[in-house]
Amino acid sequence: MSQITNHMPTAELQRLDAAHHMHPFTAGNALGQKGARVITRADGVFLTDSEGVEILDAMAGLWCVNIGYGRDELAEVAARQMKELPYYNAFFQTTHVPAIALSAKLAELAPGNLNHVFYGSSGSEANDTNIRLVRQYWAALGKPEKQVIISRKNAYHGSTMGGGSLGGMGGMHAQGGLPIPGIEHINQPDWWSEGGDMSPEEFGLARARELEEKIEELGVDKVAAFIAEPVQGAGGVIVAPDSYWPEVQRICDKYGILLIADEVICGFGRTGNWFGSQTLNLRPDIMTMAKGLSSGYIPIAGSMVSDEIAEVIGRDEFNHGYTYHGHPVAAAVALENIRILEEERIIEKVREKTAPYLAKRWAELADHPLVGEAKIVGMMGSIAMTPDKAARAAFAGEAGEVGLICRERCFANNLVMRHVGDRMIISPPLVITEAEIDLLMSRAGKALDETYDRVKSEGLLKAA
Repeated sequence: MSQITNHMPTAELQRLDAAHHMHPFTAGNALGQKGARVITRADGVFLTDSEGVEILDAMAGLWCVNIGYGRDELAEVAARQMKELPYYNAFFQTTHVPAIALSAKLAELAPGNLNHVFYGSSGSEANDTNIRLVRQYWAALGKPEKQVIISRKNAYHGSTMGGGSLGGMGGMHAQGGLPIPGIEHINQPDWWSEGGDMSPEEFGLARARELEEKIEELGVDKVAAFIAEPVQGAGGVIVAPDSYWPEVQRICDKYGILLIADEVICGFGRTGNWFGSQTLNLRPDIMTMAKGLSSGYIPIAGSMVSDEIAEVIGRDEFNHGYTYHGHPVAAAVALENIRILEEERIIEKVREKTAPYLAKRWAELADHPLVGEAKIVGMMGSIAMTPDKAARAAFAGEAGEVGLICRERCFANNLVMRHVGDRMIISPPLVITEAEIDLLMSRAGKALDETYDRVKSEGLLKAA
C-alpha cells in the first residue's frame, strides 16, 4: 500500500497550494503570501506538519475526529467495502446493506422516536434537507403556508445557501444574497457578552421568550420550526443558562412547531452523552448529524426524523436527494466508528473521567488576568478574554484582534486552539488522556501569558 512519507520541500508545497487551492473561510491572497501550514500525518490527538513538528490538536480537526487519528480499523473497513460494493445509489427503489445497518444502528442510538434517517455528505447538506423536510411535512398536512424557520444570531448551520441562511452569522450573510426568504433570527443566549445586569437565569428566560415573541409576531400559522445547536459551537461554544432550554421546549410544545436540534458538533459523545439533546433534556423532532458520525474519516451526514414526520413525508414522493446518499463506504466507516465508540466505552470515559478532569483544569484559566469566563460542557470549552473581568467588557480595538494574537501564540506553542472573536475554544478528540489534557493546559497557559504580555505592551488592554 502506497503512503506519501517523502514529499516536496514545504516552500514548494505552499507555492503549489497558493497557486491552485482555494481555502474555505480564508482571504486567499494573504494566505498565499504567508504560506499555509502543511499537515502530513496524525496519530491520536497529535498532528505532524511538513517540517516534522508535532502539534496537539485541541480542535479534533473541525470538531469531528472523536475517536482520534490513526485508527487502522476504519481504513480497513473502507478498503473492504470498496472491494465489495464501492458505490450504489438509494434512488429507484434500491438499497444496500451498509445503509440498512447504519440506519438501524442510528435509530437504536437516537433519543425518543427519532427512528428514520435521510442521508447527506455534510452537515450543510443535512440542514438543507431539513428545510425541505419541514416545509414538505406541513404542506402534506394541508398547511403549505407554514414555511418560516426561526434560528438564532451567531448560530452556525453550514455554509450552503440553505445552511448559511439558517445560521446567524453576519459575515456570511454579507456575501451571496443570504439569508434566503423564510428564515428569521432571534438573539442568542450569550449571557457573558449580552446579559447586562440580568442574572443568568433571568437572561436565559428572556432569550427563550424571544422565540415566543417571534412566533406571535409572524403568526403560528406561518412558522414551521425552530433550529438550534444544543451548545453553539462555531459561535464560540456558547452555553445557554440553565433556564433557557426548558423554556424553549415549552414554547415549541405550546405552539406545535418542530424543534430541530443541530447535533453536527454536539453529537457522538462531544457533550458526554451520545447526543447533546440527551445532555440538555431536549425532545427534538429532527436531529442533524455529521462530523462525529464517522469521526471525520469520511464525509457522511444525516437528518434523524421522528416517526410522525417520516410517516407524513412518506405519503408522497419526496423530490429530494443526493448522489452520495447513504454511500456504502461512508456508511460502513460510520458503523465501525460507532462500534469503536461503544466497545471501548469512549463516551462513558469522557462522561465519568476525562471531561470532569478537563473541566477542573479548564476552570483554572478563569484566574488568568486576560480571562473573564471559562465555560465547558463535556469536551467542548471556551474562554472569554476581556480587559475588565468585573464589567465583562469587550476590548476597545477591533473585535477578534486579541483572539487572533492568542491563536497565533497557540500555533507557536504547537497547540491548535481556535479563536472566535476574542473567545478561545477547544474541542479535543474524545480519546484525549489526562496527561494529554495537562499538556494542552500547559501550552494554553503559555499562549495566554504571551498574549497578555503582547496585548499589554501594544496598548490593547483597554475596554470598549
